[in-house]
Amino acid sequence: MTILKYSASVIALAAAATAADARDQLQIAGSSTVLPYATIVAEAFGENFDFPTPVVEGGGSGAGRKKLCEGVGDNTIDIANSSSRIKQSDIDLCAQNGVTEIMEVRIGYDGIVFASDINGADFALTPADLYGAIAAEVVKDGQLVANTARTWADVNPSLPAQDILTFIPGTKHGTREVFDVKVLEAGCKATGAEEALVAAKGEEDGKKACLALRTDGTTVDIDGDYTETLSRLDANKNAVGVFGLSFYENNTDKLKVATMDGVVPSVETISSGDYPVSRPLFFYVKKQHIGVIPGLKEYVQFFLSDEMAGPDGALADYGLVPDPELAATQAMVDAETIMKPLN
Repeated sequence: MTILKYSASVIALAAAATAADARDQLQIAGSSTVLPYATIVAEAFGENFDFPTPVVEGGGSGAGRKKLCEGVGDNTIDIANSSSRIKQSDIDLCAQNGVTEIMEVRIGYDGIVFASDINGADFALTPADLYGAIAAEVVKDGQLVANTARTWADVNPSLPAQDILTFIPGTKHGTREVFDVKVLEAGCKATGAEEALVAAKGEEDGKKACLALRTDGTTVDIDGDYTETLSRLDANKNAVGVFGLSFYENNTDKLKVATMDGVVPSVETISSGDYPVSRPLFFYVKKQHIGVIPGLKEYVQFFLSDEMAGPDGALADYGLVPDPELAATQAMVDAETIMKPLN
């Protein structure tokens, strides 16, 4: 794709960039949620700058951060895309392998949506409903019991009387971390299960038990990207799947989205904070490659330009919710500020 309109600052940046230091493309890997945004930016970067188009791959947030931390040099990636924040354990692994300077770049926000087949039933969900459908243990009649709900209507009479089947992100996905916190932990508290689990198992084990899921086939981990979840829904018309907002918005001809706490997910409801299941999106830059790998800083600055990541930028058209603090992130990148330890 070609982006036709740029500010003077972006044009100047492109003019200053040269291919004098020719080398292979920038190497980027990680989150399947950030992947479509990074691909759009990479293609526009290759078309409008005198650098090769960066190579952008998926693999999941955790896998991308792990690759970033493999070391410094041409045989290691330059950027890890991530739909969840880096962990201190990642930073420690990086340091062990010589990656001692990391820049944290927040690009905007995304919503996590729950969707089913376009011709299926309507779902008006809450975190409590989802927890009641897929958690291993629930509270029933004041007692903590194994979850035996068969249909959504067994969980909440206002929901469809169809068998429970959910496709959720596997544990290596950044989306899963947000799902655990914003859905499972929230639902566990809302239903009173957290209090019961803590009373039965102790504080630490009880809270961990909030994340334990049924193993009877009602919930299935998807280790691939959202296209795999979509194909599973196509084969199981009564299932509910978890997607990023941008993926859903690109597949509205196939998917029907559920409300969450009565709110329809959209760029507007996520920007306003009304939609409860949203998260920031990041990428992490190996600063030690800036000035060594040609085009790295230029790519990062281009990604964060108003023409790309701003409210009226190209990425907003594809579902990215702009960051209200984008200007501060732009200044941080210009100054090449590295992140501090998380603890």
